[in-house]
Amino acid sequence: MLRLSAIGDVVQVVPTIRALQRKWPDASFTWLMGSGEAHLLGDLDDVEIVPFRKKDGWKAIRALARHLRSRRFDTLLHMQPSLRANLLSRVVAAPIRLGFDAERSRELHGLFVNERIAPGPEDHVLESFFSFARSLGVDSPVLRWEIPLSEEDRRFARAHLPDGERCMVISPCSSHTLRNWSPERYARVAAHAVDQHRMRIVICGSPTETERAMADAISRAIDRPVTNLVGRDTLKRLLAVLERATVVLSPDSGPAHMASAVGTPVIGLHAATRSARSGPYRSLQWCVDVFSEAAGGFRGRPEHELPWAEKIEEPGVMDLIEVAPVVETLDRLVEEMEEGREVVSPPRIRETRWPQSPAGR
Repeated sequence: MLRLSAIGDVVQVVPTIRALQRKWPDASFTWLMGSGEAHLLGDLDDVEIVPFRKKDGWKAIRALARHLRSRRFDTLLHMQPSLRANLLSRVVAAPIRLGFDAERSRELHGLFVNERIAPGPEDHVLESFFSFARSLGVDSPVLRWEIPLSEEDRRFARAHLPDGERCMVISPCSSHTLRNWSPERYARVAAHAVDQHRMRIVICGSPTETERAMADAISRAIDRPVTNLVGRDTLKRLLAVLERATVVLSPDSGPAHMASAVGTPVIGLHAATRSARSGPYRSLQWCVDVFSEAAGGFRGRPEHELPWAEKIEEPGVMDLIEVAPVVETLDRLVEEMEEGREVVSPPRIRETRWPQSPAGR
């Protein structure tokens, strides 16, 4: 399997490898992924992880070529249509080289594969990855992640999210800064969570200057106690924190998909991207999505005329998301929790069967 990045995407690949493991429990699986992403997924059970340091460029490619020189694989699942990944795929010796369909191919991807998954014109990203499994004969996949966490990771999470308390985790930043909401609007939602639902507020993020500044601005604006974990957790600790949260508030970002993986409901904020394509898969019903409004305002066209993978990453696009619908979504979510209803929706993928494609031979 070749998928280097990003965090959200590699997390969404995990159910595919779990489905393949279920079908072939005695098979061996190797996954080439980015070295940063390996900090989260490097200890997946029964998967050989080969980290690739993208910043080392050709040096890293040559090192990987030496590492795999004597290896032969039955199949390469080429799951990243980027130029770097395309070049990297050449060091993998495999007779079947399964890649994306023509519509989702980019940067000469078609030259590096000899079979393709079936087209999925309006697939969610996670479903597009699952298409690799169904191309190999997995006709009734079930979502499963089971990303290992240590007791130390869980102790860290318990120390900041005590038992018996409701907690909203705010992961306010995406790696694409134009997907970020304003700190004042995060603070207004957080204040409502504290005042109306007695929630503890925890802010998470990486130690970048942008994320530290965002957390500080939210903390100043809320005028209520806040636990600021920005820069203090690892990816594993973050996953443990997300696992204990009552709800996560986030734009389209890696932590949103991490939270979905551990079954925590996510209120996803989508203006620059479609939630139907890239939202937290098990919380699509909780996403606040104004992509259609963004399409008209920033592209001058109705949403249905834009390519499925279109991103509207423009200054001001996230301002289209008002506080009121986010608060209303939080209130509905809490109400359903209190009624004992299932708030993490049954995944569509569980209910779907697909025909086997030619690569399934």
